[in-house]
Amino acid sequence: MAPTIGLLGGSFDPIHLAHLELARCAEGQLELDEVWLIPAGRPWQRGDLGADAGQREQMVRLAAQGEPRLRVLDLELRRSGPSYTVDTLRELQAAHPGHRFVLLLGADQLENFRTWKDWRHIAAGADLAAAPRPEHELRPDAELLAALQAAGHRLLQLRMPPLAVSATAVREHAAQGLDLRGLVPPAVADYIERHHLYRNHPAPHGHP
Repeated sequence: MAPTIGLLGGSFDPIHLAHLELARCAEGQLELDEVWLIPAGRPWQRGDLGADAGQREQMVRLAAQGEPRLRVLDLELRRSGPSYTVDTLRELQAAHPGHRFVLLLGADQLENFRTWKDWRHIAAGADLAAAPRPEHELRPDAELLAALQAAGHRLLQLRMPPLAVSATAVREHAAQGLDLRGLVPPAVADYIERHHLYRNHPAPHGHP
């Protein structure tokens, strides 16, 4: 039987507990073989980031420690130019032709999914699984649902409490020197503190 892989991408600036909860919920509810965490090299919908690519990758790897079904991929970090989900999906489909992919995202990302580059190709190549986010309801539009159905794919709704944790909140806490435990995994909190990340110029609001 073909492996079913969840894809969870983002700027991860930094990765936080809501990201991990999304991965765990998807893994259990969708019976995924693995969830692949994919830090973006240059997120096209974001301005300057608060941590560089190497730091963001290291924080994702620290967060994934002890999680046997989480795997970290650096393909977007190695790619030049803006990081587009469609390019990542094409690369993974070519490298793993026998795999089935499920793109994991929050309700806030689902709302603007049709602004993504070549969104129809994404809908033609993977199921989508969306989780609730504070102040965002799961309301997929008819055009997206039709594109998924035409390709034999689905939009799946994940049961997950809408955690009030965001990368913006983590950066703001770090900028004020506040305790980050309860927002990020302990190893990530230690890394942020040790490297003095987000202290002088918290990254602008953007990708969660």
